[in-house]
Amino acid sequence: MPDQHVNGARIHYRFDGPEGAPLVVMAHSLAATLGMWDAQMPALTRDHRVLRVDMRGHGGSEATPGPYRQDMLAEDFRALLAHLGLGPVHFIGLSMGGMIGMTLASAHPGMVRSLVLCDTMCEVPEASRAAFDERVAIARRDGMAALVEPTIARWFTPPYVARNPPALAAVRADIAATPVVGYAGCCEAIKTLDLRGRIGAIAVPTLVIVGRDDPATPVAAAEVIHRTIPGSELVVLDAASHLSNIEQPAAFDAALGAFLARRR
Repeated sequence: MPDQHVNGARIHYRFDGPEGAPLVVMAHSLAATLGMWDAQMPALTRDHRVLRVDMRGHGGSEATPGPYRQDMLAEDFRALLAHLGLGPVHFIGLSMGGMIGMTLASAHPGMVRSLVLCDTMCEVPEASRAAFDERVAIARRDGMAALVEPTIARWFTPPYVARNPPALAAVRADIAATPVVGYAGCCEAIKTLDLRGRIGAIAVPTLVIVGRDDPATPVAAAEVIHRTIPGSELVVLDAASHLSNIEQPAAFDAALGAFLARRR
């Protein structure tokens, strides 16, 4: 899996699927890695070339000093795609990855062919911003291990957690291994998010997916995006929380596959 220096950081990425097929780019959530999308690879790579990226401060990418901003993180993706000579692309992002996707599509519409926004929001309310400061303070004081179980509780429903300890081992490991500087930098980018005045101009086909039980980016937040982006589609997945692609992979893949099939 190669690395590339772009926009002042070393960015780690991976290609899967047949060369020459339509290109899908995938952006993961906070405190995760490109491995978050492993369950989607068998279905996606049948008809698509897939580029998965570790965002700045996560996985194999460089954790540069913070704070970060959404425009900076979106520029990481734009610069990487430009360096690789790729675009426009089908962009799929979950949580923070969806925020990056909206930022990229609004700032550089020619780079994005379609947009899939999963368990994300276009604005972080002021009342919610203190929670990110609290999590950063815990990470700096006690390390990322102290955030593993609270994060798992936000990301998955209790029945799923009880039934799937092996599946969650990799998720727990990714959270614990996230560099504190990268986590803190991205938390700064998230807590200042406000794309309400920008996403109404997004004109590419857009699918919004959300878990019905997601407490982090709830259905109401997905509905705001759906109402604001003209012509967008909304799919709500039952029995799923924040990482709906992991908790309900079959339903997630079905919604994603049907959307992408109409883009060929």
